[in-house]
Amino acid sequence: MNKPRHASRVTLERIGHADLPAFKRGLQEAFSAGVAAAFGSAPGELIPSDEDIDESVKAPDAVTYHVIADGERVGGAVVVIDERTQRNALAFFFVSPRMHDRGIGHRAWLEIEKAHPDTKVWETHTPYFDRRNIHFYVNKCGFRIVEFYNPRHPDPHEPSIGVPPGDAADDGMFRFEKTAG
Repeated sequence: MNKPRHASRVTLERIGHADLPAFKRGLQEAFSAGVAAAFGSAPGELIPSDEDIDESVKAPDAVTYHVIADGERVGGAVVVIDERTQRNALAFFFVSPRMHDRGIGHRAWLEIEKAHPDTKVWETHTPYFDRRNIHFYVNKCGFRIVEFYNPRHPDPHEPSIGVPPGDAADDGMFRFEKTAG
């Protein structure tokens, strides 16, 4: 069995307005693959919705990146940087499923941290069912699970993050934090 080829160089590139449709498609492809891996099939509608992505990309203080591996766009991220508090958020992060298991996600995360060195705390969320993401954030990137949102303990800011209501994925989200330094 061949081992996956690891990219020799992973960098970030700010996206331009014209790049947004391709960014959205890549993000939705990656998220749908995660749902399909957990539940056996992808949902009928796009996850996250175009509206959810637009809201994140257009948020005040949002920075949107392509993840570049060896000169090819293979993923992306939306981060929200609060210059005053330096409690920053990773709103979306993805690597194309065809590029998984090559170390790209971890190296891209390190580039995000390097691009925002004044960060005191990073925060992100992932659905309860996405074991791959949970492993990545906790074991690869050093995040801690600090809260579990579910029907008995809903997220006060986002009752449903990019998941159709009533969908099995709506049953819970983990909130992660990483203290820098």
